[in-house]
Amino acid sequence: MSKTATIIGGGHNGLVCACYLARAGLDVTILERRSIVGGAAVTEEFHPGYRNSAASYTVSLLHPKVISDLHLHDHGMKILERRVNNYLPLSSGDSLISYPDANQFHSEIARFSAQDVRQLKKYNETLDAVVPVIKDLMLVTPPSIVDHGFADISRYFHLSKQFRKLNTSQKRLLLRLFSISAGEMLDDTFESDPIKALFGFDAIVGHFASPYAPGSAYVLLHHLVGEVNGKQGLWGHSVGGMGAITQAMAREATSLGVKIELEAEVENLEISHKKVQGITLKSGRVIKSDITVANVNPKLLFSDLIEASDLSGDTKSHFDTYKCQSGTFRMNVALSALPNFAARTAPHVLEAGIIMAPSLDYMDKAFTDARLGGWSQQPIVEMLIPSIVDDSLAPAGHHVASLFCQQFDPSLGQNWDLHREKVADLILNTVEEYAPGFKQTIIARQIHSPWDLEQKFGLNGGDIFHGRLSLDQLFSARPMLGIGDYHTEFKNLYLCGSGTHPGGGVSGLPGHNAAREIIRSL
Repeated sequence: MSKTATIIGGGHNGLVCACYLARAGLDVTILERRSIVGGAAVTEEFHPGYRNSAASYTVSLLHPKVISDLHLHDHGMKILERRVNNYLPLSSGDSLISYPDANQFHSEIARFSAQDVRQLKKYNETLDAVVPVIKDLMLVTPPSIVDHGFADISRYFHLSKQFRKLNTSQKRLLLRLFSISAGEMLDDTFESDPIKALFGFDAIVGHFASPYAPGSAYVLLHHLVGEVNGKQGLWGHSVGGMGAITQAMAREATSLGVKIELEAEVENLEISHKKVQGITLKSGRVIKSDITVANVNPKLLFSDLIEASDLSGDTKSHFDTYKCQSGTFRMNVALSALPNFAARTAPHVLEAGIIMAPSLDYMDKAFTDARLGGWSQQPIVEMLIPSIVDDSLAPAGHHVASLFCQQFDPSLGQNWDLHREKVADLILNTVEEYAPGFKQTIIARQIHSPWDLEQKFGLNGGDIFHGRLSLDQLFSARPMLGIGDYHTEFKNLYLCGSGTHPGGGVSGLPGHNAAREIIRSL
């Protein structure tokens, strides 16, 4: 008789993990508390006739091995590449446009600084050397080290074949990236504010901190390791929204015999003799399983689903202070027409990620304002308009736009209910400054404050990564030293979510890696 495995949480990593476990012969069940599978990677109709990705909204980090192993293209997944990477409109009326083609991009940068064109080539050479190391290590199970520090990190890097190819200065730089700020790195490299802003935006996405916060250089690096259709460093759109990806995963899972139970919210785990004896649902039903796999935020697991008396003192104290705080505010808007930006444009720029944050100082002030007053009066906004390339999302001639906004204090908790609409208006006013007339085209809006993201998707503190990407919460220390290898202190309880290595983003790698370790332990 095959062993049973129950996965708590039907987000993309849970689906990935389920597929690998089922293929290995386990009898797998997924428990999802919502009425739809996919976690934060779902497509929703937020106004009649208007659909969009509700939370996660763009594709790059989804690993090609996961795509191939789960036959996602065969199950209908289709990713379109952006013809323009990013568009940075400026209040001066000028703009910086980032193209996938290097020569086009160099011409853009030369408009602001000839020196920065030369610096960009050095910058890219540096990243081209270190990014393969990070990609290599993303597929590795971190060793369960107990001492923390750069010596341990260095030993961990030696697990990567790519790391061994680096010269001494490249190794030194890679280690430095985990301690310095993105602002410091970019200020040391470039002279033009728009260029620094364009690259620096990646350092504060899902990171409630200034771009000058130590360690933010790694957050930037984390966003550079992806690819689309085999092309490195690109971002793309999933036709049908992000939910099309998780629905493709669900089809693969069910074809392998995985049972998916919707509206099956877990109340707690019954623990005895350091082993999960049962999973109690809100309905009162108790599920027995040989193996339990948690695809939820580890803070939620260890603080809410397991009794404190069942935890070691070390585990309890660690997760009492575990850092979950993206500072993300997420909106969708239905539009009667495309926005018209006052700044210089070019063909296809509205297909890009449109970044409304013109400098690192602007981003730094946004964080300072949010820390002191809850949110910035000049928010950081990235807009995507996927309906330009995907007409399945809106009625003919109409559009939907994603607004991904940074630096909103998650510690306000439920008090966000008092401020949600006012802050949404502030965000739309910010877009209006760049695209006059934008607000008149809005038909409807869907608003997710940090508190809404927590309540709806289980993202504690609105944290899209299930935990801050900082040195004390990376690699073997993600989510805690001693359990960075997807095991826990309980004999049959494993972790497979974004709170484990290699972290957040729709990559599928936490689910992939966790399944490998579970299968090895059988």
